[in-house]
Amino acid sequence: MDIFAIVLSLVLLMYFAYRGVSVLILAPALAILAVVLSGVGSQSMGMYTQIFMEGMGSFAVKYFPLFLLGAIFGKLMQDSGYAYAIAKTLVTRLGDKHAMLSVVLACAILTYGGVSAFVVTFAIYPIAAALFRHVNIPKRLIPGAICIGALTLTMTALPGTPSIHNAIPMPYFETDAFAAPGLGIIAAIIMLGGGMLWMSRQLRIAHVNNEGYGNHTLNEQDSPSNNDIPNFWLALLPIVIVISGNYVFSKIIIPLWSNSYLADEKFGGVELSSVIGIWSIILSLVLACIFVMAFNFRKMDSVKESLNKGAMGSLLPIFNTASEVGYGSVIATLAGFAIIKQYLMGFAPGNPLISEAIMINVLAGITGSASGGLGIALEIMGASYMQLAEQYNIDPELMHRIASLAAGGLDSLPHNGAIITMLAICGLTHRESYRDIFVTAVLVPLIALITVITLGTMFGSF
Repeated sequence: MDIFAIVLSLVLLMYFAYRGVSVLILAPALAILAVVLSGVGSQSMGMYTQIFMEGMGSFAVKYFPLFLLGAIFGKLMQDSGYAYAIAKTLVTRLGDKHAMLSVVLACAILTYGGVSAFVVTFAIYPIAAALFRHVNIPKRLIPGAICIGALTLTMTALPGTPSIHNAIPMPYFETDAFAAPGLGIIAAIIMLGGGMLWMSRQLRIAHVNNEGYGNHTLNEQDSPSNNDIPNFWLALLPIVIVISGNYVFSKIIIPLWSNSYLADEKFGGVELSSVIGIWSIILSLVLACIFVMAFNFRKMDSVKESLNKGAMGSLLPIFNTASEVGYGSVIATLAGFAIIKQYLMGFAPGNPLISEAIMINVLAGITGSASGGLGIALEIMGASYMQLAEQYNIDPELMHRIASLAAGGLDSLPHNGAIITMLAICGLTHRESYRDIFVTAVLVPLIALITVITLGTMFGSF
């Protein structure tokens, strides 16, 4: 009955999330449902205030600066025209023959620099639609191209990416954003190559069937005017600042700082290794935001408005994810979860990489959120996986990279919020475009994950 309570709660979470009910309502309600069905309903209020809210608050406190700065940076890049300039220049220079690749690379550059997938979709869609219409490529292929660039290699694989999916594992495994760089690059190559192979195949089939752009009316719009487009190289500099700043801060500057004070109880008694990755991303994003504001203070309609909208735009994502982590904290206290945990920990004895990958993927799929599934899994199992890494002499960097990659597989099922929003922006339906999304954002990343697990098991972290 205890296991049934957890499974039913998770199934309802997936169903109602797909139906559009806010996770801010679902997470606490379904956590309490699981508590009641597990026979400990008398503890419901204690579970809510002392377990759910503690887990939710802990996650929000730890990662709020990354959500806040990431949203502000994305808004500044959008309002300054930098995001559009990067996308437009790539599309123009690569030409009609490489229309698909230009969309993918534009998305990848922006997301690797810290711009959220939502902002990237808004910035890229008008350009991609105009380009695809011009060269008569089916519009239904746009979401698949965006997924390759925005929801795969730069989200979980490339070393140094400031995405929250690369940041969440850092405090658990005491790593930084550049964990297992070699394996990350291999995964990124598979994601890019595999995704492009699929999309190129779909394009060839469309041409054989004489399928063109199509008669679309929903969300059709003209590409913005070419007047006053910022210089491409200037627009690219904030991206360079984020990536290079992240590396310089984490590998060179911060290690030189005096950090003995962190052992004090008022700072949590932590070591530098548990915070250096988050500090590096925060500092690099701050520098990039300052750069964009300094060079666009007179051009942007209102820097204050951009800052305010960016800040407000960070609130829903952080609290959605934090609510899912709070949900996971409650589930972890139930008797049924002890059985599930024992089973998962015993899966593939001697290789916790497989157990970690399966658990994170399943939770990401159920919640429809890569960050939510990753946050839940590591909140309730992170310490155990770190112990197993020490027991089996596994490099924590490898555990970090597997965790990050695992978050980007089953998360992109049809009920994923980012997928639903992307299709709405593009004016397309699941029926028209989800097959390409599934291959590029689910199937190919899973192949990359399996490859990295295999290589990591054979050769360790590199």
